[in-house]
Amino acid sequence: MLAGMDLGGSKTEAILLDDNGQTLLRTRRATPAGDYPGTLEVIAALHGELEARAGQRLPLGIGTPGSRSPATGLMRNANSTCLNGRDLQADLEARLRRPVRMANDADCFTLSEAVDGAGKDAPVVFGVIIGTGTGGGIAVNGRLLGGPNAVTGEWGHNPLPWPTADEQPGPACWCGKHGCIETFLSGPGLAAEHRRRTGQALSGPEIVNAAEQGDREAEVTLSRYEDRLARGLAGIINVLDPEVIVLGGGLSGIDRLYDSVPRLWKPYVFSDVCATRLLPPVHGDSSGVRGAAWLWR
Repeated sequence: MLAGMDLGGSKTEAILLDDNGQTLLRTRRATPAGDYPGTLEVIAALHGELEARAGQRLPLGIGTPGSRSPATGLMRNANSTCLNGRDLQADLEARLRRPVRMANDADCFTLSEAVDGAGKDAPVVFGVIIGTGTGGGIAVNGRLLGGPNAVTGEWGHNPLPWPTADEQPGPACWCGKHGCIETFLSGPGLAAEHRRRTGQALSGPEIVNAAEQGDREAEVTLSRYEDRLARGLAGIINVLDPEVIVLGGGLSGIDRLYDSVPRLWKPYVFSDVCATRLLPPVHGDSSGVRGAAWLWR
């Protein structure tokens, strides 16, 4: 049996899987905001629930916001800022007295969809989160690809490819640069684009709904988003050439993306054909926590 957790800013979810990927237990608790010791206690309590159900000792796989620095072992770039600068893995192993494997939450999403989701049996899968941010991950033959800098798949903090004049230098990003893909393609980026163009303060889902109802301005905003997503993913295809790209996060529920974006990325892909498939996730919101458990495959 495999134990996994998805450590989020508002909730921490835990799952127990059997070897076939069947869910034996799924539970969650609120994550105490800004409370690092309290966060460790919540993880320990959830892990105890999983072990009680399993009837055996279990190592833990955990998906985290941000990532672990390969230089220091300390957490960095987490929007749950109480984690930054902490040795989360060592603290958890000391608290649980069990081995712990950690990965970024976007990596866990990608692993889940590559093992038994939309990218099952695909040699190379690129997983994309388009929600509050724009994380990403790469799986090769059902295993996560990693590198010496622990930034594999971080496409969101590269410049938007082939920018137009009105896209330069681009919006300011929290990372300190301008024009990052994340500033255009995240949920807040979509809302900010509509506000800049129209003065209307609408959320991403509200923009999509307005476009479906025939609102011309919302349709223009959404069409621009689709073109930018196509350019961003074409850059990935030109480097990685994945068989499957899986979308996750709040904006992955926009059904029209799966038809429009592959059509729009063709002029930007350096090939006479593009057989890469753009797919929605099979496991939806469960992919992150499932992928954390699969870290112990």
